[in-house]
Amino acid sequence: MSSNRLPSETSFQHLRELRGLLLQLHKALLESERVEYERLNGPVQSRGEFFQLVIGHEWFNWLRPISQYIVQIDEAMSAKEPMTLSTADALLDDGRSLLHSLQAGTPSEQRYQKAIQRDPEIASMHAEVLKLLS
Repeated sequence: MSSNRLPSETSFQHLRELRGLLLQLHKALLESERVEYERLNGPVQSRGEFFQLVIGHEWFNWLRPISQYIVQIDEAMSAKEPMTLSTADALLDDGRSLLHSLQAGTPSEQRYQKAIQRDPEIASMHAEVLKLLS
């Protein structure tokens, strides 16, 4: 099997599904972290203020790898050149690595585990992502 072979429709479907699940998970994680941030620091006054916090405050740093991974999927799926099987496989492997790193246990990564524990919706989405990547 050549690594330049085009991925099957199943590979594309997995990436599309993964992207959608990760967008939902990311949104839920942002909201969950906003609630925790506001609990400790007071209310965020506007969407603009929240956006600035998300892109610049260390509280939200741990979410950036998820955002970056979603962008990687988007770029690969919208590239002018057709995606190869090796690219699709590499992206799926990157997703597995990302989830593993989020569960590894460093202080920022523990935030992911805490979000899973405090929010059943996040736990459910996490389980769906794991299932898709297995």
